[in-house]
Amino acid sequence: MDDLREWTSILCSDLGLDPDHVDHGLILAMARDAGRVVAKPAAPITVYLVGMAVANGLSPAEAAQRLGELTQRWPRIDWGD
Repeated sequence: MDDLREWTSILCSDLGLDPDHVDHGLILAMARDAGRVVAKPAAPITVYLVGMAVANGLSPAEAAQRLGELTQRWPRIDWGD
């Protein structure tokens, strides 16, 4: 995990982000859940989209909760088609 923390710190520095705001456990859990429940390629896409939602003001905890609710209902989600 040291390599991951070092990578995160370097990447955050380069992107102008605060590495103290990175919750590795939460991010990895979201990726794991999406990858297991939906499909492996859903993991990085999910984490990217959650990051965009957080950048737009959603809290990481709220984003994780919404993701959890969606994965619990997957694939039974009725989109109203």
